[in-house]
Amino acid sequence: MSPPPPPQPPQPSSSPSPSSSSSSGSPHRRPLYFNPVAATKDWAAPPNQDLPDIARFHQRFPGYRPTPLVSLPSVARDAGVGAVHVKNESDRCGLPAFKILGASWGTYRAVASRLRLPPAAAPATLAALRQALASSSSSSSPPLTLYAATDGNHGRAVARMASLLGVAAEIHVPCCMKHETIDLIRQEGARVVVSTRDYDAAMQEAFAASQHSQGLLIQDCSFGDYTEVPQWIVDGYGTMHHEIDQQLGGQSPDLVISPVGVGSFAHSVVTHYRAPGSTCQVMSVEPDTAACLWKRLVRGEETSVHSAPTIMAGLECSTISERSWPVLQKGINVSATVSDFEAHEACETLHQLGVDAGPCGAATLAALRRLSADDKAALGLNESSVVVLLSTEGLRSYDVPRDVSDEDPVDLTRALVGINSANPALGSHPGPGETEIAKFICSWFEHRDIDAHWVEPVKGRPSVVAVVKGRGGGKRLLLNGHIDTVTLEGYDGDPLDPRIDNGKLYGRGSADMKSGVAAQMVTAANVKKRQLAGDVVVTTVADEEFKSLGTVNVLEAGWRADAAIVSECTDMAVVRSHKGFVWLEIDVHGVAAHGSRPDLGYDAIAKSGHVLVELDRYSEQLQRRKADPVVGPPSAHASLIRGGEEVSSYPAKCTITLERRTVPGESPTLVEREIRDILDRVAAATPGFRYDVRVTFHRPPFHMAEDAPLTQLVWKHAKSVTRGEPAIGGAPFWTDCALLLEAGIPSILFGPRGEGFHAKDEFVYTDSIVQTAQILTQLAEEFCA
Repeated sequence: MSPPPPPQPPQPSSSPSPSSSSSSGSPHRRPLYFNPVAATKDWAAPPNQDLPDIARFHQRFPGYRPTPLVSLPSVARDAGVGAVHVKNESDRCGLPAFKILGASWGTYRAVASRLRLPPAAAPATLAALRQALASSSSSSSPPLTLYAATDGNHGRAVARMASLLGVAAEIHVPCCMKHETIDLIRQEGARVVVSTRDYDAAMQEAFAASQHSQGLLIQDCSFGDYTEVPQWIVDGYGTMHHEIDQQLGGQSPDLVISPVGVGSFAHSVVTHYRAPGSTCQVMSVEPDTAACLWKRLVRGEETSVHSAPTIMAGLECSTISERSWPVLQKGINVSATVSDFEAHEACETLHQLGVDAGPCGAATLAALRRLSADDKAALGLNESSVVVLLSTEGLRSYDVPRDVSDEDPVDLTRALVGINSANPALGSHPGPGETEIAKFICSWFEHRDIDAHWVEPVKGRPSVVAVVKGRGGGKRLLLNGHIDTVTLEGYDGDPLDPRIDNGKLYGRGSADMKSGVAAQMVTAANVKKRQLAGDVVVTTVADEEFKSLGTVNVLEAGWRADAAIVSECTDMAVVRSHKGFVWLEIDVHGVAAHGSRPDLGYDAIAKSGHVLVELDRYSEQLQRRKADPVVGPPSAHASLIRGGEEVSSYPAKCTITLERRTVPGESPTLVEREIRDILDRVAAATPGFRYDVRVTFHRPPFHMAEDAPLTQLVWKHAKSVTRGEPAIGGAPFWTDCALLLEAGIPSILFGPRGEGFHAKDEFVYTDSIVQTAQILTQLAEEFCA
């Protein structure tokens, strides 16, 4: 067998237009897809011929009892149908999900096959199979080890089967899995291997680990020639449908809604409910951020892009099982995606109705709520129709998600400000970084069918690249904004309370620069509706407040454009130039000695005073230099000083950290030479003075010509929207414009009006956020046309 291929994020492509819908969420959200292939009447799924035997197998399984089919009359009334039933899989054979149905039958058949037991002679019970396993093992042929990859429930089910059969299990899990879920798998007796990457990578690693004589992969996703076990797992799920048939008294539902994931469970649903003679239709549901079936049905993409994690962890997959795809392609009548927030709301509803559903299971209710009156008419649903929701997992913990439906730039700014994304490299109390805000941004874009790529070469420091793909033949515009903030320490009031007062939106990051990011996100949603010729790419990046790791990562990943706009707050001015900076460290060396022995000691801290005096003179001299006509003179200041060990000792070293702001034409080499000249003068005048100096980090200045086409284009649209004469000038601070220009992308800095950057009180004017979104939208329409 061959391993599953590694996921390759594709570029968005043109595709048939899915059906629009007036469903909940954003008015511009990813639409439902009504599958014309499934609408034909001449196709039926091949039936599960082994279902009677499978049902009998499960009826003798430890802890088996049919799970309840719960009637939801209030949900039916809201949906305008005759009846809605939910299959509650919160307790299946003592486990909180349906997965044991497929894992048990798949393991049973796989082990029997490995032991070369003919189907007719295969053991009828797990106890008999365990006995056969024990009889087959010896010192030269140890017992089997079962392998699987999982987002939680499948791996736990495989581990349970290994325990029941008396063999070992090794379960591979993605890096983002919660510790409590890992612990539950370990409690089943399995060894858990945590991948450094996502579920698809964990599946490749499980496959590789299983490739030895006593290894047996029990995976619900087929790839290459690994097809037999996944099909047995698909067949095993049939017991659930067999139970529903009995619980409905033989009545056939009109619509069954199924979660997808890798597609194996949905495969079993289609096999049962699209069998010959059936009139039932099947609706699939996936997370917005893991829409691999939707994207393959609509666009023909075999692998989805790597996007944000989802609370619907069991559905977080990027590739559909190869064996399941042909069945789903022909048998899924309508494909839907839902946001994490919608799944959470559906969980809350089901809990109130007495159904302990987790978000994967509740997603089916969220999908039902997506159906508009027109959608239901297209499906032939009416006040007498019967709908079955397949709730595949029980109640579990998850982080409550945020609503991603809002497209108002001010409200979106408030949502971003409410997420703590303080930079972990700054402040006396390091911030959490960008993970949570990146999740929100990814989810927001994917909700609108805008592909959002998760860029995270440095763990915990993600950036997001969202692409609105054009028709072709136009120029590509890049919109760049950083999603980290400086520390929350020292803010006057609650820095995460995005209150609005007198036209000002307050909160840490409101001006610097979540308002600009919000305007860019809304711009992407706007231009998607217009179907421009060129692409619009939004890069929301990490770490700009420290070393601009995010923009560096995005550029290293190969993202480029014909022009870029960075939407830091500029008071609606067109900023075409700004300063760069060089960071240096100066070590002044002393001699350690007891505080009572001045004859032996040399005070590094005291001698640093000579350096500080000279640096102060240097700073004043820089201010008297001939200023750059756009950004003014360069500057320098001592930022940090560290030295000494204890009060009764002479310090052996004192380190001064210096920042030098540079103007166009100045380089790190020039700055280091100037600092060395200062230190050499101090050494010449101070007996015993020794030093080291080093450049620790630097970023270049940024400069664009005033008559450059991009400068004039931004000014033109700013003038059109503001009905004024926007200033064109420079800025003293540094931005990622310099990196973008250095990478060959003409760039301009332009954004809302705000105040209080890095200060105790920060705000942005709300009207300027709206105007910025309008300006960027108009600019994109012209540039990408």
